[in-house]
Amino acid sequence: MSVWLPTAPCTPGDCVTVAGPRAGVARRVLRVTGCLAVLLAGVAAVPVVRTLRWLPAERLVRCWAWLLLAALGVRVRPIAVPGKEVGGSLVVSNHISWLDILLVAAVRPGRMLAKTEVGRWPLLGLLTAWGGTIFIDRDRLRALPGTVEQIATALRRGERVVVFPEGSTWCGRGGGRFRPALFEAAVRADVPVQPVTLRYRTADGPSTVPAFVGEDGLLPSLWRVVSVRGLVGEVEFLPQLPPVLFPGRRHLAAAAQRVVERGRHLDRLAHPSEPPVRVPDRREVPRPRVDAAH
Repeated sequence: MSVWLPTAPCTPGDCVTVAGPRAGVARRVLRVTGCLAVLLAGVAAVPVVRTLRWLPAERLVRCWAWLLLAALGVRVRPIAVPGKEVGGSLVVSNHISWLDILLVAAVRPGRMLAKTEVGRWPLLGLLTAWGGTIFIDRDRLRALPGTVEQIATALRRGERVVVFPEGSTWCGRGGGRFRPALFEAAVRADVPVQPVTLRYRTADGPSTVPAFVGEDGLLPSLWRVVSVRGLVGEVEFLPQLPPVLFPGRRHLAAAAQRVVERGRHLDRLAHPSEPPVRVPDRREVPRPRVDAAH
């Protein structure tokens, strides 16, 4: 556990509910096989794309992410996607699952900020590293200022950077506070913050199946995802927030959090029959001893 980033109180036992139609074993195996095939195709394609600079890299990334999600049985539903951007932007979103990265990439790819552990994942870690992911070491507080400056430099170059400022994954019914430190990059580069709300649902309503929380492992989470039928990932883009309108990073982070939370709560109100999922009280989880993102 990080000594300074928050840890969500969500756990698979308390917050993850698998309900609704289930895929048969044969379909699950087929989905896993398809996932591996798309991953291997991505690994093989990366050197070609990096060598042939004239190829439409962003479009190829979107297509690859769509294919990978389709192989897993997840359908992408973009909502209110903005038009073509001029200049850089800091995309901030709530964080539920490892699927979040693929969802955003399927609609509006950018350089991702991910914990160093992701870079060690089989195949997916290799692809994220080749895709220009900025890795953050959650256990090295001294590395945070350098990471913020690295993001700011990318933003100044006109790049899009995607971050999950809650600092931890949540089940989707609740969420953590947006940590202000990463918003400093947008302030320094003077680029807009693009809030995004991510949601997962099945025909029965909002779903916590994709939640990657607590001590959950990647393989059990993967098997849970491919076991569900009709899983949809929604990516809703919300109004941009120019840093010039806010006194500093803390106010900017709080405004982005309010916008993202509103999108999540509206989704829940639209499905009042969905049974509530218990989220343990914060007091059940030890509080971090140091808060460097204040």
